[in-house]
Amino acid sequence: MKKLSSLEFRLLSVIFGCIFVLSIGLHSFAQEPNTEILWDTYGVPHIYSKNERNAFYAFGWSQMQSHGNLILRLYGTARGRATEYWGEKYLESDRWVRSMGVFDRAQTWYEAQSPTFRLYLDAFAAGINRYARQHPELIDDSVEVVLPVNAVDVLAHAQRVLNFTFVVAPTTVAELTKQERNYGSNGWAIAPEHSESGNAILLANPHLPWSDLFLWYEAQIVAPGIDAYGATLVGIPVLAIAFNDNLGWTHTVNTYDGWDVYELTLADGGYRFDGKLKTFQTQEQTLKIKQSDGSFRQETFLVRHSIHGPIVAEKDGKPIALRVAGLDRARALEQWWDMARATNFTQFEAVLKRLQLPMFTVMYADRDGHILHLFNGQVPVRDRGDFNYWQGIIPGDTSATLWTKTHPYKDLPRLLDPKSGWLQNANDPPWTTTFPLALNPDDYPAYMAPRGVMNFRAQRSARMLAEDEKISLKEAIEYKHSTRMELADRILDDLIDAARRSNKASVRQAVQVLQAWDRQADADSQGAVLFDFWTQEMDFPNSFAIPWRENAPRVTPDGLKDPQKAVTALETASAKVKAAYGKLDIEWGEVFRLQYGTVDLPANGGFGDLGIFRVVNFESGDNGRFYSVDGDSYVAAIEFSNPVKAMVLTSYGNATQPNSSHVGEQLELFARKQLRVAWRSRQEILTHLAQRQVFAADSLGF
Repeated sequence: MKKLSSLEFRLLSVIFGCIFVLSIGLHSFAQEPNTEILWDTYGVPHIYSKNERNAFYAFGWSQMQSHGNLILRLYGTARGRATEYWGEKYLESDRWVRSMGVFDRAQTWYEAQSPTFRLYLDAFAAGINRYARQHPELIDDSVEVVLPVNAVDVLAHAQRVLNFTFVVAPTTVAELTKQERNYGSNGWAIAPEHSESGNAILLANPHLPWSDLFLWYEAQIVAPGIDAYGATLVGIPVLAIAFNDNLGWTHTVNTYDGWDVYELTLADGGYRFDGKLKTFQTQEQTLKIKQSDGSFRQETFLVRHSIHGPIVAEKDGKPIALRVAGLDRARALEQWWDMARATNFTQFEAVLKRLQLPMFTVMYADRDGHILHLFNGQVPVRDRGDFNYWQGIIPGDTSATLWTKTHPYKDLPRLLDPKSGWLQNANDPPWTTTFPLALNPDDYPAYMAPRGVMNFRAQRSARMLAEDEKISLKEAIEYKHSTRMELADRILDDLIDAARRSNKASVRQAVQVLQAWDRQADADSQGAVLFDFWTQEMDFPNSFAIPWRENAPRVTPDGLKDPQKAVTALETASAKVKAAYGKLDIEWGEVFRLQYGTVDLPANGGFGDLGIFRVVNFESGDNGRFYSVDGDSYVAAIEFSNPVKAMVLTSYGNATQPNSSHVGEQLELFARKQLRVAWRSRQEILTHLAQRQVFAADSLGF
C-alpha cells in the first residue's frame, strides 16, 4: 500500500472531518421535529414549526387540549344547529344565526380567502379534528356530534364573534334600538420620551365576560416570518392581541356604529322605497330541535330581506330591518396574522389599511419609538345626521338614508406620535386619546363617533398618564392595577360636607367611615362598599351640579345638584349596608369576590362606572355577596427594550377543560395584583416546561 504524504493525509483528514460533521448535522436535523408544542407550567402553548401551515395545525390542536368542549359548542352554535345538538335553550340563538345568514356567508368567505390562508384555515381545523380522534375520552359526549369541523366552521365562528356579537350584540328590537354595548377595555401606548427607560411601552387590557365566546387564549407562535406572543378569543385561529420583538398592538372596543335599524312602510305585500313598491326576498329556514326525551321536532320560519337587510323584528306593526357594514370583508383573520408578522410601523400600517377588521380601536407601540391610536372600523358613509341620530330607528322608505359605502382608511381618526408622549383609550371616543387634545371632532363627519362623554375610567386613565412625566414598566403595571375611584375623588368631599350637617346618628357614622376610606376598591378597603351602595341610590349623571363639558373633559362632571337628596341617599345606603353586613365599614373583599371554577378569593377592583381602571364586574350571589363574571381578562405590559420585557396574565387561567389544573389557577395572582413573566425564549420555556408534544411530518393529518 502506498504511503500517504503529509499533505495527502491532511486533505483526507479534512474531507473525512467534513463528512463526519455533515453526517452529525443531518442526523440532528432529522431528529429536530418539524412542529412541536412546548407547554409551560401555566398551560401556555409555545408552538414551533418550520412552516406556517403546520403552525396552524398545532394551534388548532393546542386549543382543543385547553378548550375542546367549549370550541365544539361554539362552532356548533355558529352553524345555527345548536338546538339540534343541545335542545330548546338554543332556539333564539339559532333563529338569530340563521336570520343573519352566518353559516351561508361563511362558505362564501372561505372562497374569498387567499389560497395560502385557506390552507392555513384547513390546517387549523385539521388540528382540531386530529386531537379529537386521538383523545375521544377527553371530549364531552354531548359535543362530539359537532365533529368533524372544517374551515367554514372556523369562519362562521369568527363572523358570529366579530360581526354579530361585537358589532351587533342585541337580538331583540328593544335592544337594537338602544344600541348599547357593554364590552370594554383599557389600552395605553407610551412613547420613549414619556418612558423612564427611553423605550416605548404598550399596555393591553381587554375587559370581557369570563365565559363562552369571550374567553381569551394565551399562546406563542414561532414559524418562518413570525415569532409572536399574545392572545386570541377561543376558537379564533390567529392572535388578536400580540407583540413580537419589534412591535405590538392591543384593541379596545371603540365607540363605533357599523349597523342601523330601518323602519319599513308596508304596501301590497311588499314595502315602499323611493315611492315605488318593492317585494321582500324570502328564505325558509327549518330548525331541527332536540327534545328532552331524545326525539326531535321541527320548526320552520321565514326570513324576509329588504334592500336594507334581514327583517329582525316588528314595532307598531312595521317591519324593522337590520343593516350591517362590512359583511363583504372576509379576511379579518388574515389581517391579524399579517399584523403579527410585521416588523416595523410601515409594514404594520400597510396591513391596517386593508380595513378587514370590522371595528376596534388599535393601540400600537414599537421598538423605533412610534405610538399610534387608530379609530379602526368599517364606518358607513352617511349623508346626514350626527352619531345620536343613527342610534335610533331610521326611516327605511328612502334611498337618502340607505348607506352603501364605508370610509377609507384616510378618513378615520388617527393619531401618530403625539407631543404628549402617550395615548390612552378606555372606551371613550377618540377625541380624548391624549392631552393636550390632538384630534378635533369638527374635522370628521358628525356621525363618526360621539362628541362625549369622557367616562370616569378614561379620566382616571388620562390622569395617571399625564401626572407621571416618566413612566417605567413597573409603574405602568402598578397603574394598571389601580382601584382608586375617580368618581370618589370628584364627588366624595361634597357628599361629606353635606352629610356633616345632618343630626342623624346613622349619617354621622357613615361620614366617619367615608372620611377614613382610602377611596380605593382594594380587598381591605373599608368604605368602598358604602360608597358603591350610595351611588346606586343616586341618579347619575343627572345628579351632578355641573354636567360633562367638552371644553373641560377631565374635570367634569362635578358637584352635587341636590346635596340634601344626596344625604338622604346616603342614609338609605347606610341602612342597606348595615342590614346586609352588620356594619358600615365592611371590607370590599368580604362583599365582592373573585370566583372562577373552584377558586374563591377576596376581590379588588370594581365597576368602571366608578372610575376604577382595574375593572371587575360582579353579579349578586348568596348571602349578599357579589361574584366576578366580567372585566380584566387578558393583560400584557410590554416594554420594547432589547430584549423585549413583557409581563402578562390571563385572569381565569388558560383552560376550561374539566380536571385541567389551569382552570382558575392565575386568579390568585390576579388577587395579589401581580402579573407573570412572559416566557418567550426557548431557553426560558424549557426551564418552565410542563409538557412537550412533537408532530412528525407524516402525522399532521393532511
